[in-house]
Amino acid sequence: MILANDPLLAGHVGLVVVLIVVVKALITLGITLIATMLMIWFERKIISDLQNRIGPNRAGPFGILQTLADGLKVLLKEDLIPERSDRLVFRIAPILTMVPAFITFGLIPLGGDFSKGHGGAVKIFGHHTFLQLADPGAGVLVILAMSSIAVYGVMLAGWSSGSKYPLLGSVRASAQMVSYEAALGLSVLTVVLASGGLTTHGIVAAQHTWHWNLWITGLVPFVIFSLAATAELNRPPFDLVEAEQELVGSFQTEYSGFRFAIFYLAEFLNCVTMGAIIVTLFLGGPNGPVPIGPGWIWGFAWFLLKLVAVLYAFVWTRAAVPRVRYDQLMDLGWKILIPSALGWLLLLIAMRIGSDRNWPWFATIGISAVIAAACYGLLSLAQKAAHRNRALEGAID
Repeated sequence: MILANDPLLAGHVGLVVVLIVVVKALITLGITLIATMLMIWFERKIISDLQNRIGPNRAGPFGILQTLADGLKVLLKEDLIPERSDRLVFRIAPILTMVPAFITFGLIPLGGDFSKGHGGAVKIFGHHTFLQLADPGAGVLVILAMSSIAVYGVMLAGWSSGSKYPLLGSVRASAQMVSYEAALGLSVLTVVLASGGLTTHGIVAAQHTWHWNLWITGLVPFVIFSLAATAELNRPPFDLVEAEQELVGSFQTEYSGFRFAIFYLAEFLNCVTMGAIIVTLFLGGPNGPVPIGPGWIWGFAWFLLKLVAVLYAFVWTRAAVPRVRYDQLMDLGWKILIPSALGWLLLLIAMRIGSDRNWPWFATIGISAVIAAACYGLLSLAQKAAHRNRALEGAID
């Protein structure tokens, strides 16, 4: 049986239920903080291995405490506020970049036994609950909303600094993040279509055994989502927000001390959270075989293994792929990813309708291919006309 909502909150909400929720919140907060610290160490270590270097090796075994040492160093630095800044907004902006990542991580199923029709619930102090902080009915929409709120933190940080370089960096960052939101949302819609629900737990439960959305949706939405997520996170090769040769330190140039540390931690926390979202939407989440023992432990182990694999791909991309130009970044988002995501979504919808009405699958795919080719031709004509108009304007100038 697939459980759509957390059974912990289905009945009477007493003191024990409240305490369970509080403990789950504290555990989720602790996991995010520890995961962020480990992610910083993990990225430094993997990039060092790929570049034939040693990496952190002094603070703690294998340098695992290097992140903690860096955090303590930043906390001891002076917290400066520019004279011409908007002090209130300047203080709030870093929080707006970190809090959405915490909220989003609370919606991710971290474990549970989903094998053989199990609903993924575990029993704690006589109450059944999911191994996630919350499972709202519109969980996917909440995730998309949180990613949009993070844009405000970036924009307000640059605007409130009272300096032109941070302002230019925040405008560039906002344009980049907004441009890839559409492709991100369209690829998520294919997952919703395949899973038949908006809850994160329901999406994971629909991917029982090896019924992953990775191949159920045809791989294309996964590729689009991964590229859009990389641009959304401002990670290489799309790290044009902090292109040091152009914008110094971008929107966080004027920040120092603890507030700079928040931006720094938010970058890696967002990376861990986005990796967890990819695992949840496309790779089955905690789904996996249960050889022996409790299923919820294996669920957590499978989730951790998949998350490490996704984060390794992020780091590998950072070390191997050179930075693109800004016009290439925008062309990829608006001219390739958005049309591709929209076209693939319409194709899946057509195939779903054809399956419900017993249409021949080859006819459905053939008609869809003809329509896609026509749309591609119209888009190419529009792009050529735009290039021609810009060339004429340049000649006139």
